Amino acid sequence: MTSESWLMRRLRGNLPRVQAITRPWSIEPGGRAEGQAERHVVHAPVKRVVVCGDDPLALRLIEELIQQYGVHVTAILPSAGRRHGPEIERLLAEHGGRLVEAERPDTEAFERADLAGADALALVKQDDIGNLDAALQAQEVNSRIRLVIRMFNLRLGQSVRRNFADVRVLSDAQMAAPAFASEALGEVAPVHVRVAKRTLFVARRTEVRPDDVVCGLARTDGTDEPELLPEGQADLVLAVANGERGTTVLARDERLEPRGRARRDGLRRWWRRQLHSPVRTLRGLVSRRLWVTAAVLLAVLAIGTAVIAHYKQVTWWDAAYVTLLSELTGASPDLESHWPEKLVTTLLGLVNVALIPVITAAVVEAVVNARLAIALGRLREPVSNHVVVVGLGNVGTRVMHAFVDLGVPVVMIDRNENARGAQAARERGVPIIVGDASSPETLRAASVDTCRALVVVSTDDQANLAAALEGRALKPDLRVVLRLFDGRFADRVQRAFGITASRSVSYLAAPAFAAALLEREVIGTIPVDRRVLLLAEVPVCAGSQLDGRPVAAAQEAGGVRVLAVATDEDRQTVWAPPAAYVLRADDLLTVATTRLGLANLLARTGGTVDGSR
Repeated sequence: MTSESWLMRRLRGNLPRVQAITRPWSIEPGGRAEGQAERHVVHAPVKRVVVCGDDPLALRLIEELIQQYGVHVTAILPSAGRRHGPEIERLLAEHGGRLVEAERPDTEAFERADLAGADALALVKQDDIGNLDAALQAQEVNSRIRLVIRMFNLRLGQSVRRNFADVRVLSDAQMAAPAFASEALGEVAPVHVRVAKRTLFVARRTEVRPDDVVCGLARTDGTDEPELLPEGQADLVLAVANGERGTTVLARDERLEPRGRARRDGLRRWWRRQLHSPVRTLRGLVSRRLWVTAAVLLAVLAIGTAVIAHYKQVTWWDAAYVTLLSELTGASPDLESHWPEKLVTTLLGLVNVALIPVITAAVVEAVVNARLAIALGRLREPVSNHVVVVGLGNVGTRVMHAFVDLGVPVVMIDRNENARGAQAARERGVPIIVGDASSPETLRAASVDTCRALVVVSTDDQANLAAALEGRALKPDLRVVLRLFDGRFADRVQRAFGITASRSVSYLAAPAFAAALLEREVIGTIPVDRRVLLLAEVPVCAGSQLDGRPVAAAQEAGGVRVLAVATDEDRQTVWAPPAAYVLRADDLLTVATTRLGLANLLARTGGTVDGSR
């Protein structure tokens, strides 16, 4: 089924055009066709956006809005002195923004921030219910404001959308999870988008047919920094699905199973694994200390049996019979026995006292641990060739779902056994190790020494780095994917410690949030190393710089690639339009672009012409 974006539906329904979004500084116009008069562009008023939050995503979003789009930003946060408050305050002060301190975004805070005169509001705190409550209050202050809400529970977000006039619900965790999963597996991020009845996906050029390539995205081989949208050959490409590709992964919401069925299937899978390796299962269910104690006692029994067989001149079977039925059930003193026999009889009496409790304890521990392994999903057996994920928060939970959907074994680590994604992990049969991931004992319990990759995605950069270094100490060739906020610090860490890759969730998600605030449809994000490309739909407004100009005028080396043009007359989509193809008002461009490229393109497509000047 083909899904149309809000922008396409708006164009099809002949509704009023969206206000043009432009940057306040000038954009150098492209060359004019021969005989074409010079056109004077009058830029639209600067947008006013209110952002609520003080976490990394809020900071990245404010940077994106100010530096890429020239938007006037007002920030609402609990305190300018906590978390990322100082950086946000400094950024706003340098660019003429405002800061409003309020413990929570409510009606009073919105009035102080002049929400009634704002164009859009971003609610990006990590609190689904709090963001929803703030959105309802914001709508009372300004019923026509555009809302962009950050939510982890997208099913809840989709359910409440009909209660708002103009809203977008986005999940930063959902955007970032594919990048972490693909980096851990050493593969291209599984990005799939639907455009004009075609499914586009990201792949290596060697993995697709030349006829299926839509455009080159990046050159990633042979250079430290990837070159985005290069003029020449690119090894990372955007291709169109030809119906033969069978590895497309369904989103989690599209393949939900009943909770009871998922639990039963997890129990069956656990039991089948135990039948294949009963000895390994017993080793996992009984602690090492009990195994050692039982082994010592059994060794004493074996030595005692040998001594009795020697002095009584009986067979081994008879000696074992005497040992088990006579000595262990109650010794009968024999003063005429040899002293070694007396000593062994005494030792066997002591063993009798200790062995029965040890056997009882081992049986009880095995039963209890087996029930806990089933109920809580803990790792009670050694595993190999799996992925260890540290952190069961928003991002970690999404990464876990991605690995399970791909059929990759995964083990989770978190300090809190009741973390946000713990229940989801148990329902999907994923083992959870409760403990500090920077501790070697915790990492050994997760079998890091036999895993294929370690993905560290908690919200604490310091704890993430410590866990990554401990994992590398246990396995020097371990593939490590690390979540860090500061990009420059992450680059230094990668070089100094040989970390495979580092990613920032806020850096990957901020461009999509910013574009949504400015009423631009970002239909996909493509992570390339620590940079990001956007797939976006951009309309050509009447009288703009690109109205009546060729496609070549919209193309920028390293900035924009026009993938398709949807014409306004009959809504036909022209794929890979030639450079001389002339754009008209209300054409819809589907583009692959950098963040700066999108800002430039919006300026060229959203101006108005003053023919009198």
